[in-house]
Amino acid sequence: MALKPTIYKLNIALSDLDRNHYEALNLTLAQHPSETLERMMVRVLAFCINAEEHLVFTKGLSAIDEPDIWGHTLDGQLDLWLDVGEPAADRIKKATRLARSVKVYSFNSKSNAWWTQNQGKFDGLKASVFQFQWESIQALAALVERTMELSVTINDDSAYVATRLGECEVPWLPLHLPLQPPGSER
Repeated sequence: MALKPTIYKLNIALSDLDRNHYEALNLTLAQHPSETLERMMVRVLAFCINAEEHLVFTKGLSAIDEPDIWGHTLDGQLDLWLDVGEPAADRIKKATRLARSVKVYSFNSKSNAWWTQNQGKFDGLKASVFQFQWESIQALAALVERTMELSVTINDDSAYVATRLGECEVPWLPLHLPLQPPGSER
């Protein structure tokens, strides 16, 4: 018998000071049986950092040909591809042919080794790569409840997250930024 996902409900008061984007998000997430709380919360942060009207969670780990999050234009074109973790460079290369914008959010304890081994493979790819600090992601995961109210404030490559159980700051470091129009660095 297959294990079922765990469902989380999040009500997020999002304030993105860098983009002047303010929104109330009501998200329902399915945590895959093999997914850690840390990875799930990185998906939530990536969603908040890139929040826009047509952004949605995909089947994630259950669908290997899909990113963790994507956004489509009104005419159905793939606009944004978001992956979390340490994907293969070939996967991201393929994604750059499918989507207008591709972003990777690396986060775990093996992130530095992954980037050292793959950095050269991302040269010339139109994909942005960011790294969250592992300790900050662990602190964020410690605040998780099945039903949560969160306040997420984004400013200068950091997210300030407050919940009923506490608060933490989650900064990220840009590892690779292709030449892009101004204002699209995240």
